[in-house]
Amino acid sequence: MSLHWPWALTALLAFPSLLAFRWWIRRRRRREAVRLSTVALVRAALPGRSLWRRRIPVWLFAAGLVVLATGAARPEASVLVPSNQATILLAIDVSGSMCSTDVAPNRLTAAQQAARDFIEAHDDGSKIGLVTFSGVTGLLVRPTTDKKELLAAIDTLRTGRGTAIGLAILTAIDAIAETNPDVQPTGVELPAVPGGTGDYEPDTIVVLTDGRNTQGVDPEQAAAEAAARRLRVYTIGFGTTEPAPMVCNPDQISGDLPFRGDAPRWGGSYFGGRSFQRFDEATLTQVAETTGGEYFKAENAQALSDVLVDLPSSIRLQREETEITFWFALAGAVLVLLAVGLSQWWNRTIALPAASLTRTPAASPTGPSAASLTGSPAAGGASRARAP
Repeated sequence: MSLHWPWALTALLAFPSLLAFRWWIRRRRRREAVRLSTVALVRAALPGRSLWRRRIPVWLFAAGLVVLATGAARPEASVLVPSNQATILLAIDVSGSMCSTDVAPNRLTAAQQAARDFIEAHDDGSKIGLVTFSGVTGLLVRPTTDKKELLAAIDTLRTGRGTAIGLAILTAIDAIAETNPDVQPTGVELPAVPGGTGDYEPDTIVVLTDGRNTQGVDPEQAAAEAAARRLRVYTIGFGTTEPAPMVCNPDQISGDLPFRGDAPRWGGSYFGGRSFQRFDEATLTQVAETTGGEYFKAENAQALSDVLVDLPSSIRLQREETEITFWFALAGAVLVLLAVGLSQWWNRTIALPAASLTRTPAASPTGPSAASLTGSPAAGGASRARAP
């Protein structure tokens, strides 16, 4: 917590000033005390109060003054607040292994459907951009709120050879830098910032892959570039450990794969060979931790869709400095009012019963009875009987 007006803390002097004033008042009252002949009547008129009941209102009032004085300094706290200005760059792996059928009908089709669900479930408050990567990377759609453009681009995904996860992260950083002036492009050298500290930019990168980095920039080096720009990277490992045939339809195949022997070979919609889970969980986890993001593992289409759809709830929460003066003012006012209320209630005047005033005590040898002083009916009747 920080203070916008730290000099306002001088208002805390009100507490010791109050204690000094209270001490002076009590000392003055002792000097001006009035001697009363009948102490019993004074004690009967005063309500009994224990020591803790006398102190509670004072300390509540003092605590209220301290809280109000702190609120006057305009305290600020770093809190998580929802952001509607975030840009999300979704980087999708389109390497040849995405044709694996361990996830029906194949990994690429399942990834396309999960991406559609993610786009359709997203509100219009933030922008989404698409990056595709195999051995090369490309910005398929610049950050936009146009869902039709995004959905149409998802249908054009084509597989290629190789996997360049690091280059995909750098491409996403440059795409964010074009829309956010606070984010520097990758050509600018910045000091590395440890993950999990400081304030993050509202923009986020999501990397979906079923393989490990085979060429280009090392993913951990790219993650350091993202961390230096306060960009979080969420990583998703997709696929199973079960070997399965690789099958893609003609619309999912590009022309940059080599034709050699038995793998790959083309025949109708069949892409030869078998594949299994090969993504590097250790690297994907390290990339997420370095940037303050999170790693997810999805072994089937439903799990992948659930991960992507639930991501915005975490992505939109940004840590910002928010002034919390209102809460200090409210808490201080409640404490002061409670102190005043308890003091008034416990110090209220309690009326004595009428019977206690008309009671006839035993005659005193040194003076008239209390009944004669109160003018009770009995005393009046006796005096009238003695009248001639």
